[in-house]
Formats: sequence, C-alpha cells, structure tokens
Amino acid sequence: MRRRGARAGRAMPVASAVLAAGCLTAAPPAQAWAAPAGAVPSRAADAGGDGAGSGAAGYAFADGIERIRGTATTTGAPALDEDGTYRDAIKKGAKLTYRLDLDARTNAYVSAVAVPGPGSKVGTFDSLKVSLQDRNGFDCSSNESRFGSAEFPRPIAAYAHRTMDRSRSSCQEAGRYYVVVERRGEGAAPDAWDLEIRHRLEPRPKAEGPTAAPENWPSASPPAPAGGPRERAGGAGFADATGLTEGEWTDRIEPGQSRFYRVPVDWGQQLFAGADLASSSGGGFVVSALDVTLFNPVQGVVDGSHSLSYDGKQKSADLEPMPPVKYENRFDSSARFTNTRFAGWYYLRVSLSPRVAEEFGRKPYGLTLRINVEGAPQAGPGYAGPAGIFDVTDADQDAAADGRSGTDAAAPDGTMRLVAAAGIGTGTVLVLGLGVWTLLARRRAARAEAPGGSGPAHHGAPTAW
Repeated sequence: MRRRGARAGRAMPVASAVLAAGCLTAAPPAQAWAAPAGAVPSRAADAGGDGAGSGAAGYAFADGIERIRGTATTTGAPALDEDGTYRDAIKKGAKLTYRLDLDARTNAYVSAVAVPGPGSKVGTFDSLKVSLQDRNGFDCSSNESRFGSAEFPRPIAAYAHRTMDRSRSSCQEAGRYYVVVERRGEGAAPDAWDLEIRHRLEPRPKAEGPTAAPENWPSASPPAPAGGPRERAGGAGFADATGLTEGEWTDRIEPGQSRFYRVPVDWGQQLFAGADLASSSGGGFVVSALDVTLFNPVQGVVDGSHSLSYDGKQKSADLEPMPPVKYENRFDSSARFTNTRFAGWYYLRVSLSPRVAEEFGRKPYGLTLRINVEGAPQAGPGYAGPAGIFDVTDADQDAAADGRSGTDAAAPDGTMRLVAAAGIGTGTVLVLGLGVWTLLARRRAARAEAPGGSGPAHHGAPTAW
C-alpha cells in the first residue's frame, strides 16, 4: 500500500480547516513568482528574506539557503559546513575562496551552480571552475563548465572533490582544505552571477572493493519508453527539480527558460535520456537552440547536448549512453565514468535559447523527455556510515513516481504547503484544524458505535501536489 494515500487521509481535516480559515483573511496571498505567459507553471516561488526561492532568470534556490561571502584569498575564508547549502555572487574574472575542515575517512564534494541574469551576454569560453585544494595549494581535483556553442545565459554547474585513495599521498590527511570558485572568460557581461554552493560528504566503504571501472558494459540505446507521453512540469532549479520515472514526459518551455528534472538511478543501473523539441509555425533558424545536460547527485556534469539547431521543424537530442553506476568508476580517467561514481538522484537541465523568441515568437514550445533506466538495482559498496544522498530509497522511488521535487520531499506533508499557500496565521489554522479534527473523530466514533456502523472512514484520495 502506498504511504502517500495514508498521508493524504490524515491531511484532509486540516486542509478543511485551512480552507475555512481562508474565508476569514482580508486579502488573498500574494504570488511572489509567476511563470512566463502561457508556460506550464513551475513550483518555484520566491520565499524572500532568507535568500531562498527564485533568483536571476527565475532560478529556484534551495529553501533555507544561507547567505555567504567568499573571500579573494584564503585569509578569512568562510567555512562550508557538512550538508550546507549557500548563496553567493561572483563578478567577472573573480575568484572566491571558502574553507573546509575534513577528516581522514570521508570523501568530500563541493559544487557551485552559476546563474547569470536574464539577458546577460555569455561567450563560448565563459566558464565556471571549482577547485578543492589542500593547504599547499595542490588541487585535489577541479572541474570546469563552459557555455560552449550554446551562447545564451542559463544555469551551469561544476564540482570538485577530495577522494580517499590509498594509492595517493596528497589530499588524504585530516585538516584544513580550501574551495576556490572562479569565473573565467572574457565574453561575458560584467554583471555578477548568482551562486548556489553545496558541500556534501560520502562515507568510505566498510571494506575495499574493485578499483577498476568495467571495460565492457551495455551501450546500445534501448527502445522508446512504452505507455505514451504523460504531462509533468519541470522545476526551476536543482532544489525543486521534478521527479521522473521511466517513460515519456511532456512539458512546455519558453525561450530563455530552463527546466529541471531528476531521476533516481541505483547502483548497477544505467540512465538513457533524450529530449524532443516540438515543431513551430513561422520561419527562421537558430544555432544551438536547445541545451540538454545531465548532472550527477553532486551537480557534476555527466554528459550534455549543446548544438541542436532549430528551424521550426521538430528536433531530437539524445545524450550518450551512461555507464552503469559503480563505486569503482571513480578510479577511471574518463569523466563519463568518474562522474557516475554513486547512486542517487541524477538531474536533467533543459534550456531553450532566447533567440528562438526572435525567430519564432515568444510563446511556450512543446518539450518531450524520454527516460529509460536499464538494469536491476545491485548492492552498493557497503558504506561505513549513512549513505545520505548517495543512495536510492523506496521513498525516492515513490517521489519519482509521484513527480515530487526535493522541496516537496522536505515538507512534512501536504498540510504545510496548504498553510503556506493560504497565508493564514499559524495559531488560527491550528485551532480551527483541531476543532474540525475533533468533530470528525466524534462523528466517526458515533458511526462506529451505531448499529451497522462501518468503523472509521479511510481517505484514499491522493494529496494534490
């Protein structure tokens, strides 16, 4: 039995209380974020105040995100805490430095998402680089993401890591480390880019396993997903990316917009993904109109398709086959392997060039995602501690099936989202909710005690997400 139905049943009485309290409010709640005209609405909404919610270009930052200011040098660099998510901004040509305090047991990952403002100018070689360094300035690792041929502003991401490896002598000891985030290139406009920074830790395995990535693995693309297309609106950032399972999923995207989706990929599984842009009336031609990029659970780039041009006819972009997820992939020299080193949520970002509006009109365009997850789940490496985000749980599978995002999963249930949407005083909602709950409980008890009573009612209708 799905847990979602049970949760919906418990939420019903309080939902009624919320609706009742809504009648007492003097004014309707303000909508802080609006989707472009005609677009399928995203869940992103600017929470305001704490820096959460929508930012430049409508990007949805993580809820409860902490403001931080990186320094130009290691002197006074602010610390990044385990499982912390932070927001900063970086100017053209700048370097920002942050501090890490690491043990000698766990692998550490730090990612940065750069969000240029709408209408910003970016060039082929404009990029974001993230490095993780020891106290001697040695790079434990670094990664760089460029805009490439798709020269239009959109969120890009890169990550760096400190991986425990007995064959290495550097970056293995406990102590102070530094993260350096660089904005490189000369083609971009001078305006600052917003940054979303994450720090995550991965436990070591209890026992050592293979240290070589598999040489042979299935690379033939599977047949198209069965069952026909279903509608599901994408999110506006990594934090609120919409969950997807295997199948075809339709959405709408406007020029200049980015949509985010996430798919749970377990140990031993492969993800095959592609995107189709629907045809449109009118004439014109746009080079590198659609960008499709796949990211791993720590926002590292696995693969991307950046050069799909558009002439008004339907177009299709397929990502390269992803290797099966294996712990030992991290010991390979190829980025396609090293970036598929763990199980968890894999993210798809689809961005449509604003130039499409100039040639074909500012309107929503049809978008179809094709998702195949091949292979049976296998046992993981046997971590010495909680796997955290580097795992696929039953709850993750449920979230993908229901189309929930990370933001949805963080909320205790649908009740809290209803309370937030109504903009009602918490005390009023709780008092009214308790009254309605008590009344319904008494009625159920009365029905149960009455001759022929059927006992407590069960609410099986799913919560509206």
